[in-house]
Amino acid sequence: MRLIFIRHGETDWNVHKKIQGCTDIPLNEMGIIQAESLGRQLEKENLDIKKIYTSKLVRARKTAEIIGEILHVPYEAYEGLEEMNLGLWEGKTWVDVPQLYPEEYEKWHENRRYTKTPEGESYQDVLVRVLAAVKEIIERETGDIVIVTHSAIIMTLQSFIYDTPFHEMAKRYKLRNAGLVIVAEKEIEMLKNSTF
Repeated sequence: MRLIFIRHGETDWNVHKKIQGCTDIPLNEMGIIQAESLGRQLEKENLDIKKIYTSKLVRARKTAEIIGEILHVPYEAYEGLEEMNLGLWEGKTWVDVPQLYPEEYEKWHENRRYTKTPEGESYQDVLVRVLAAVKEIIERETGDIVIVTHSAIIMTLQSFIYDTPFHEMAKRYKLRNAGLVIVAEKEIEMLKNSTF
């Protein structure tokens, strides 16, 4: 079994470097092309994919739908795979946020794993809900599993799996739109057996 985590295709907010979080922004034309290209790439691989799970947000669902059509595999929107809720920061850029929310940003920047964004989540909140969803999916399936989700979700899981400080995640695990990360059997076992 392998877990194939895929970041959704491009949106206009990605182009303009706006913080999306839980704001439901659709794929743009390039995002659709990226999803089609990734689907064709996966079609050429020797994978045993029977099911695609996806975040409920439209940019991820559309990416999953496109890939699923190419692979002739069903997809299911699954609770817990949504992007990090960044609260009041959504719709702004990472340049804007420190100027608009200097105190909140400083606290978050110093301890982003456990500090919530204003009216949003911390990375620890994200980890708890995503890990619960991933464990449930692993129990339901055999073979390779595709999970279409978001950059913060994938970076959070990688930081947890590889015991990386959370303030280093963007530097070490940044993933382009329609990029993928494969988690192998050893790491899957670790996820299954992990507790907080």
